[in-house]
Amino acid sequence: MTTDHYGLDTSTTDAAARSAFAEAVHGLGAHRPSVGAALARTLSADPDDVAAHVLKGFANLILAREELEFPAAAAAAEAERALGARDGGTADERVLVAALRAAVGGSFRAAIDVLDRGFADRPAVFLPFKIGHALRFMAGDAAGMLAASERMLPAWDAANPAAGFLLGCHAFALEEHGAYEAAEHYGRRAVALQPEDAWGLHAVGHVFEMRGETQKGIDWLEAGRPHWSRCNNFSFHMAWHVALLRLERGEHDAVLALYDDEVRPQPTDDFRDMANAVSLLWRLDRSGVDVGERWADLAEIARRRRTDSTLVFAMLHTLVALAALGDSVGVADLVAAMEARAAGTGDQARVARDVGLPVARVIAGLADGRGTGALDRLAVDLPRIGGSNAQRDLFVLHLAEIAGRRGDESARTAIHRTRHRLKAEDHLIAAVDRRARADRPHRPLA
Repeated sequence: MTTDHYGLDTSTTDAAARSAFAEAVHGLGAHRPSVGAALARTLSADPDDVAAHVLKGFANLILAREELEFPAAAAAAEAERALGARDGGTADERVLVAALRAAVGGSFRAAIDVLDRGFADRPAVFLPFKIGHALRFMAGDAAGMLAASERMLPAWDAANPAAGFLLGCHAFALEEHGAYEAAEHYGRRAVALQPEDAWGLHAVGHVFEMRGETQKGIDWLEAGRPHWSRCNNFSFHMAWHVALLRLERGEHDAVLALYDDEVRPQPTDDFRDMANAVSLLWRLDRSGVDVGERWADLAEIARRRRTDSTLVFAMLHTLVALAALGDSVGVADLVAAMEARAAGTGDQARVARDVGLPVARVIAGLADGRGTGALDRLAVDLPRIGGSNAQRDLFVLHLAEIAGRRGDESARTAIHRTRHRLKAEDHLIAAVDRRARADRPHRPLA
């Protein structure tokens, strides 16, 4: 047994495999595009590297695409085989394989529980910590993110090669709870320790956005550009944050240029890239900006993904795109796929049943939603779909607009109040209100 660069006990003794895997784990923390190539080199040097098979499996799952479920399951099978080849491997490897097995089986939450128990005595080992953080982000478990990072802090050591990455995760968890001062503190410290910590840079950017400090946010993100521009498609998301800050300042031409050059520079169908594009176009539209043919550029991907029910968060963004395109058939197909998902089993089936399907029906105009407090209750439940407060704000704004359009002042006010607990009031909510009033049906006087 050997302990790798980041504190994981492994059965791999091949020096080339260990070096390549350390590069892969660093790339995971820095959101680098080199992770896949580093994993390939690891497995070329040592086909029985258990942790590399596990990371490959989780990397496929986190992309949340139905066609990647088989490669994820295949990686889990290879990890099991490698354990056998290593006479059961190390305790750490067995925990990682059990977690991947649970995740492939449809339960990120069960996988998280396995990781928490397996590394309870060493909560600052970076790979399981980062995987758990990512799974919680997708599962809508912000409370779990913060609890995990708070357990990590007493074991944190500035000499840990992942020290900055660990603090960046803690900063993000704090930000998602509205603890902005502490989030900024830990995020700045994370980036000072590890300038490549795009997640820590991102967390502080969130803080400035939520506090309405647009110029500070732009300055912070632009100062970090030399590092985050080297990321994988996370660089598109960082550019999205710059665009949101500039949109709040009314810099519409700059936002459109950012969209074309950095937010959507490639026609990818990664759900995170689509979420960036959909939510920014929707905001621009509500701000009265003509976005030209940019919605049409998303049409092929939205239609192709309309029945992919892997992740409710992704489905709802696809639905907004289809609705904006006026594709009633695509909208109906997606809602039907959501209904089928809700009737199934597993974590995402529960999310679809409790939150995703009601929200989808409201957005699609298929549900009345006039029950007392119905729309504002949906706004409160939205964190369960995963993602960040900033990402889910698209749906909060959408629900506020629908409430305003229906003349449901009680729900609209409650949604505004819920939103204001985390985000400073901005020009966009006022634009949404104006749009809702303009779209409200005129009723004849009694």
